[in-house]
Amino acid sequence: MVAFFASTILSVVALRFFPVYFTPLMIMRCYEQVKAGKDLKLSHHWVPLNQISPNLPVAVMASEDAKFLSHHGFDFQAIEHAVKRNKQHPEKRKLGASTISQQTAKNVFLWPGRSWVRKGFEVYFTVLIELVWSKQRIMEVYLNSIEMGDGIYGAEAVAEEHFNKKALDLSKPQCALIAATLPNPRKFSSLHPSGYMLKRQSRILREMKHVSKFP
Repeated sequence: MVAFFASTILSVVALRFFPVYFTPLMIMRCYEQVKAGKDLKLSHHWVPLNQISPNLPVAVMASEDAKFLSHHGFDFQAIEHAVKRNKQHPEKRKLGASTISQQTAKNVFLWPGRSWVRKGFEVYFTVLIELVWSKQRIMEVYLNSIEMGDGIYGAEAVAEEHFNKKALDLSKPQCALIAATLPNPRKFSSLHPSGYMLKRQSRILREMKHVSKFP
């Protein structure tokens, strides 16, 4: 127990200062590609937050977590709404309520899955990063580590692969389109957006007007 807490706390403290070059999900996706006989693809280029378009944090907050700047890792109102909706409509796709902080904790320290054990670890790491990291650091790690396409991770990689530009030069509509893919970036593409994706992009652009500007 002592070793576990010491090692996890040390990891969180260290990653407050050092870039996250690899995540468990990246490794798992590479293994899946090899197992399926596909060409290995891992496009990921870490860049500081000030080298990412300021529209992208606003877009992901509008899409994923509008209360990111005000909560302390968990949006309990969204959780309550998701639980109530999932109970009332069990036949529909499960509604999630993960915040950007929770997604960052999962992406960097854990593995994909829906078990209660993994969820428990997610809560633990979310509390840690909220205590140790600033909101700016959480957003920086999130935008650099999240999956944004098949073999594509982070803002710089998706900007280069899908828009042939740097992350800093992404336009507001492009940022909204990237954010629109995040529920399932392997199914939804910002390179070849469907009509459904364009509708999501329009909704996110409207909601961006009501989201606090990221500091």
